[in-house]
Amino acid sequence: MESSLIKRMKYWLYFLAKILVAAGVVYVLQTALFFFYPVPPPPLPRFGPPPPLFLHDMLFTFATLGVWLIGAGLFSIILRDQRRRCRTCLRRLIMPVRSGSWGHMVTFGRPKTELICPFGHGTLSIEELQITGMQMPDWQPHDDNIWKELESYYPAGK
Repeated sequence: MESSLIKRMKYWLYFLAKILVAAGVVYVLQTALFFFYPVPPPPLPRFGPPPPLFLHDMLFTFATLGVWLIGAGLFSIILRDQRRRCRTCLRRLIMPVRSGSWGHMVTFGRPKTELICPFGHGTLSIEELQITGMQMPDWQPHDDNIWKELESYYPAGK
């Protein structure tokens, strides 16, 4: 029980670490933008403090938008990478196998892609078409003994 909790926490801590690194990259880019962007001269009839650069300087506003678009891109890459990792050992899942067919749905089922952990920890099943909304990928953990299924096909006495 506790081993499963530690393995699950490792998966989420790895995700959190990647998010924090991406947030740090975006923070450094935004700070560099503030530091290196030249401050324009204030308007001549100056009343009060100068306006902030964001929304008052078009180039700075678009540069800030670019930094946050980079952040959104990093976040989507992190999510895509995390979904394709083993929940136990954090290795990338391999051997995508497509199964099912819309033409032969009664026989083969709905189309989906299955990926497996290189060490046999589990299988991830992803539906090809999301008709009724976003369906979460189905992670099926395997037993610790990966040879158990093979031995069931060929009994030891034969």
